[in-house]
Amino acid sequence: MPTPDEIYEQVLSEETSKGSSPAVAQARAKAARVRAQKGAAKPATPAPEASSGDGDGAQPAAQAEAQPAAQAGAQPAAGATARPAGTATKTKPAAKPAPGNGAPATKTNGGGNGAAVPERVQRLLAVVKPESIQKVERQPMDRVNVWPHLMAAEFLALLVVMALLTFFSVAVDAPLRELANFNQTPNPSKAPWYFLGLQELLRYFHPQVAGVTIPTVIIIGLMVAPFVDRNPSTRPDDRKLAIVLFTFFVMSFAVLTIIGMFFRGPGFNFTFPWYDGIFFEL
Repeated sequence: MPTPDEIYEQVLSEETSKGSSPAVAQARAKAARVRAQKGAAKPATPAPEASSGDGDGAQPAAQAEAQPAAQAGAQPAAGATARPAGTATKTKPAAKPAPGNGAPATKTNGGGNGAAVPERVQRLLAVVKPESIQKVERQPMDRVNVWPHLMAAEFLALLVVMALLTFFSVAVDAPLRELANFNQTPNPSKAPWYFLGLQELLRYFHPQVAGVTIPTVIIIGLMVAPFVDRNPSTRPDDRKLAIVLFTFFVMSFAVLTIIGMFFRGPGFNFTFPWYDGIFFEL
């Protein structure tokens, strides 16, 4: 009967000759050795000894147990050859063969009929290498730190805007005007530049439409736009809807403001600034 170590070496050599990886071959050989050790701990019960019969001769003492073949699909072995009468025979428990290419091991049925009963064998599905379960480092992202990259850019932008405001304040005179006289309305009477777009709308629509309906629709549309266009991309080619809506809003407001600022004269009538001058003060 081969020992568990011999079965281990046998299965290891078979798996290596078949081209299996070293990890798979060692795992299958260890499984075969464990099964052999469990079989050695519970050996099969030997058949009882046979005694000599009458003077006309005795039948064979017992029939040897059936042994499964090493390969899958092999038939159990035949009974043992009969021995002369008067001699006692004893069957030796056969060693369990090492499982071959995934074939389940079998054991002899205890009922004495010699039928092969398959044992419960656990198969090795895969061997996971340690490298595959190690923690993967985070891939580098296209990000920069707030300090000093973002803070430096914002501070530079602040300096540029402050320089432009200082130059504009020195170059353009903005004196305080006299107190308002309710008996003398200036002509034309224009709103501040940020309200000139709405004042220009009053020349085309009813005050309820120009002062309430249109601004409300614009504000609601700007509030709903992020929920309609949920594309996270920052490429202009992928954000056509958002770009169209924002461009329409900005251009409409800019055109109305420019017309009310430079192309409206006395009585808020349409005029050309290069003929009649500019009727607008900051």
